[in-house]
Amino acid sequence: MVAFVKHHVAPGSTVYTDGLKGFEDLPSLAVRHVQRTQPLRSALRSGVPSVVPLADRAIGNLQQWLIGTYHGVGRHHLQVYLDEFVFRHNRRKTPMGAFQTLLGLGTGRGPTPGSLIRGGRDLPQFPIRS
Repeated sequence: MVAFVKHHVAPGSTVYTDGLKGFEDLPSLAVRHVQRTQPLRSALRSGVPSVVPLADRAIGNLQQWLIGTYHGVGRHHLQVYLDEFVFRHNRRKTPMGAFQTLLGLGTGRGPTPGSLIRGGRDLPQFPIRS
């Protein structure tokens, strides 16, 4: 962590972290280190404000969407589902805009052969015909 900060952060900058032990040496790099630790869940329930309230909500929504809709996701497909979640999240207040964008993307392209989607090598019992 310290090597990353040394290479990418200018001296005199302020670095906000979650207070992990890997960040203990940051003050030696001439950067201001501000630790922000999330209160315990029991403290949050009793009214203590969250350090990152919107991030907590977004991550909770993502988890519930993945579990409720897809009943879990494999690591090799996670990025595609994250992209879809962000697409839906960014268009949540205008659902017709999302449909029009999706419709436009779908009609502007030809069909995608199965061999391009997953490579076809991981499902030998289901031959993919292009």
